[in-house]
Amino acid sequence: MHWIDIAIFILYMIAMLGVGFYFYKKNQSTDDYYVGGRQMSAGHIGLSVVATDVGGGFSIGLGGLGFIMGLSGSWMLFTGLIGAWLAAVFLIPKVKGNPAFDKFQTFPEIFGHYYGPYVALAAGLISAIGYAGFTSSQILAGAKLASGVFIDLDLEMALLIMGTIAVVYTVMGGLKAVIYTDTVQWIILMTGLIGVGIPFGYHYIGGWSAIEASIRPGFLSLTNVSWQQLVNWAITIIPIWFVGMTLYQRIYAAKDLKTAKRAWYLAGLFEYPIMAFMGVILGLFARVAADQGAFTALGADSIVEADPEQGLPMLLRVALPVGYGLMGIILSSYFSAILSTADSCLMASSGNVVSDIILFFRKKPLTEKQNLRLSQGVTFIIGALALFLASVMTNVLDLMLKSYAFMVAGLLIPIVGALYWRRSSSTGALAAMLVGGLLTITLQANQVSISNQLSKEEAVITVEKLGENFPLLRHLEAEEMTRRQLIDAVNEAKLVGFDTLGWHFALPFRLNPLLFGILAALVVFIVLSYTFPDRKQTYQSTQ
Repeated sequence: MHWIDIAIFILYMIAMLGVGFYFYKKNQSTDDYYVGGRQMSAGHIGLSVVATDVGGGFSIGLGGLGFIMGLSGSWMLFTGLIGAWLAAVFLIPKVKGNPAFDKFQTFPEIFGHYYGPYVALAAGLISAIGYAGFTSSQILAGAKLASGVFIDLDLEMALLIMGTIAVVYTVMGGLKAVIYTDTVQWIILMTGLIGVGIPFGYHYIGGWSAIEASIRPGFLSLTNVSWQQLVNWAITIIPIWFVGMTLYQRIYAAKDLKTAKRAWYLAGLFEYPIMAFMGVILGLFARVAADQGAFTALGADSIVEADPEQGLPMLLRVALPVGYGLMGIILSSYFSAILSTADSCLMASSGNVVSDIILFFRKKPLTEKQNLRLSQGVTFIIGALALFLASVMTNVLDLMLKSYAFMVAGLLIPIVGALYWRRSSSTGALAAMLVGGLLTITLQANQVSISNQLSKEEAVITVEKLGENFPLLRHLEAEEMTRRQLIDAVNEAKLVGFDTLGWHFALPFRLNPLLFGILAALVVFIVLSYTFPDRKQTYQSTQ
């Protein structure tokens, strides 16, 4: 990279740290730190919501989807539009319209209101773990982008740099800083994509004629996706709008109900079609560039083939001219998306740990200053743990969706029951959290997949061996398939194996384990709520 690009990127990072330091001086209480003083406008919240929800993980992940399936990858964020608008209609009026929630700072406090403190504690643990994992995915997204663009920067060093910046900025800033900088960061992202990334990428690959000449079948279609994939995206992404701690913090931060609903409608439109198509189009450009041999000189053909999410960083490296600051602008654009999500998720996990876990066990109240300092200290510790987690997992989208799945499976049914079913009980809620979360984790942990790093010969041998336990693999014509087709066929089959028990099976219709966790949670919740009802005077009834 040219020194001008490096200078622009460094100035951007210094500016973000400066904003964090400014609000470090301004924050006087945990209300300032976690819910932005509860006076934020619809525009700032809406842009902050979409910046947080899309962020770096989806930005890099969308590029990967565009690389392997073309425009149809945009349907992933269509589920974000649906989720945002459903939440605006069914969730926000229940939360923002209930005076009992006026002083709440976290999502699990709603569980405490309806189900009691022990259920709130369980919800806090689930949310804290999920958002710590999601923070890791964002740090990893930044590191992958940096290592793909900076030639002499390896992934481990990039992780250290990105993680340190994200954690330090978050520890200092608080939600008010996050929301205001999210607005600026989203403008930077749009400027970078619309003004630099897309036009230069389009020109580099040779325009529309080159796309038509080299594009793979189905890449320009919106139907190049299976119904199972659409269901899996929907069941993973839509419910997060009902259980996401980052989203509840912004509902609390809105100055009134009308402001919060308007912000959610705005966020949905920014997700789809705006961000959805920008992300997959750049990934599609990277696919065309790879097929043209553009990455051969970088020695990156095998890297991109093994990890499609690296296609976009490689395209940026070869397409943008040197010496004009364009690389610095586009790199700052993507890092703005990454930081806008990383700081929000880190704060969400910190809020859960402090408000829902530590203060649950600490009976002696803290002063506002002590509580604020505790919050900042916990944020730093969780950030360090998130950085470690990022160092041992290498697929951004996979890590992000697993974090989502963990929270959705444990929290969706109890919160919907609390808000809409008067017979909901604390026993049913707690059991649903445990059953839904544990079943999903168990299925995911024992899901059988094969590495993208395998050669064709290694993949064939692996499939033949797996065929001993999974009969459906015996019907694959492995020798006739490409390496990528073979690996995808196995990984998309949703195979689950419990070797010690001798159990091996494929999940019905190749659906996400999350769906079965949610269904199990629903059954347990209904049965135990009827069997072990709460006494009416114990907790608050559904509003």
